[in-house]
Amino acid sequence: MAARKSSVLNLAVIGGDGTGPEVVAQGLKVLKAVAKKDGFTYKLTDFNVSGDRYLEAGGDPSKPSIPVITDEEIAQLRTFDAIYLGAVGHPKIAPGILEKGLLLRTRFELDQYINLRPVRLYPGVPTPLAGRGPKDIDFVVIRENTEGLYTGMGGIQYKGTPQEVSTQINCTTRFGAERAIRYAFEFAKRRHKLTGGKKGKRVTLVHKTNVLTFAGDTWFRAFQEVGREYPSIEKDYNHVDACCMWFVKNPDYYDMVVTDNIFGDIITDLAAVIQGGLGVAAGGNINPAGVSMYEPMGGSAPKYTGQNVINPMAAIGAVAMLLRETGTQKDNKTWAKAGTRVEEAIIRVTPQMKSQAAGRMGYSTTEVGDLVVKAL
Repeated sequence: MAARKSSVLNLAVIGGDGTGPEVVAQGLKVLKAVAKKDGFTYKLTDFNVSGDRYLEAGGDPSKPSIPVITDEEIAQLRTFDAIYLGAVGHPKIAPGILEKGLLLRTRFELDQYINLRPVRLYPGVPTPLAGRGPKDIDFVVIRENTEGLYTGMGGIQYKGTPQEVSTQINCTTRFGAERAIRYAFEFAKRRHKLTGGKKGKRVTLVHKTNVLTFAGDTWFRAFQEVGREYPSIEKDYNHVDACCMWFVKNPDYYDMVVTDNIFGDIITDLAAVIQGGLGVAAGGNINPAGVSMYEPMGGSAPKYTGQNVINPMAAIGAVAMLLRETGTQKDNKTWAKAGTRVEEAIIRVTPQMKSQAAGRMGYSTTEVGDLVVKAL
């Protein structure tokens, strides 16, 4: 059943750390332009959730000591159509505190059980794969986003002794695997329709069933059983190590990929490299029946903060995703069309840039945003 239509797009904005607020500003500049062009209205609410706030509130930089995001803020986020996130990561705070405290907590609490990662090489963007171009790199990775090794199950005994033992449990449920797999097949159907039958023909499951015989078996059986409901879509399986090789050797083979949390985390970073780097890679943390969060895949890049040299293209791509997916989810064709329009503008701008790397784009951060607005 389609979600209730809304006339005003209600967005929560978390600029985050480092260059996050800078790239978000360019995404919002593009949002303002496309909203004016397509005639829709939106409302923004800023959330000051960042490493700076954590430290100012007395948070311990070496270990979690206070909430990065509060219960009240999580409750507020549930009321929005979508969340737009800039970046997470602070040079004075130990890795994992902000990431677990904001990203993982938000994913789990809002049940954003899908990580949606389009992998598309834009015109004019170089790829490290020799002889490959935009027609060869255009697929989608669906990553299960709330289970697996990232649940935090496990622990350490006898810490600091020669007998130290650490366990990290891969929590896999049939429910979690099945809903991710079903989302992948449904997305393939939609992709097939949107591309006129050029895409959405095959779904590839990626796992490691020859070694992870318990979790892998749950995923594989769920894939086979759900797949029978989609007889027109080809089904395929790759071990994750083979998938990494084939991403490099034959990226044109891939169409839709579905995988678990840890493998999805790894292969989407590899995918980002072959699509031109983290400067252009955007992703969504999706709850198809709730509130989803969209973000550039790059980090906070603190060494570039305030210099107006960071590439905002991934953050602008996240706006395109936000509009397209929220429009589809909320049955608002205007928003969905606007998302496609933003991506088309990106495609017109990337050939004008010298590079997608920070400081080497041939334009400043704000100038890249201006180019996309002009292309609209």
